[in-house]
Amino acid sequence: MTADAFWQEFLAAKGLDASTKHYDCFHFCNEEKLANDLLALVLSGVKVATSSAFPAYAAEGAALPQVGNYSIVTDFAGKPFCVIQTTAVTVMPFGEVTYEICKREGEDKTLDTWREGHIKFFTQDAQEYGYEFSEAMPIVFEDFAMVYQLK
Repeated sequence: MTADAFWQEFLAAKGLDASTKHYDCFHFCNEEKLANDLLALVLSGVKVATSSAFPAYAAEGAALPQVGNYSIVTDFAGKPFCVIQTTAVTVMPFGEVTYEICKREGEDKTLDTWREGHIKFFTQDAQEYGYEFSEAMPIVFEDFAMVYQLK
């Protein structure tokens, strides 16, 4: 099923106006196995948040997510699996993230492992988008709820 067909199915199932737009259609991460593992965490209800680099939004000319936005989450190959709705958006320096915050991402058991994985990701992301990673770099921490799942 295409993302557009999935979106139309979601709108009909939820009784939303056909003109309702989604904020994004994406997969997590830039590695296939991890992207699909993170999708599985969303589908199981464990992953209820994600983080991204604030400078990447500027580099892409993209607006920050807003509370109430809907997004389609796909697997690495682009097959849609669910719709999430943003429930909170917090912008904060990377170095100020606590375990109480990052544990909502669902993939790490400690702050140290979260930091290790995200430093690697943001360093790679920085090379792609032309910014420099630092502890002071702002990140966008987005909480969400899964509101629809592929049947």
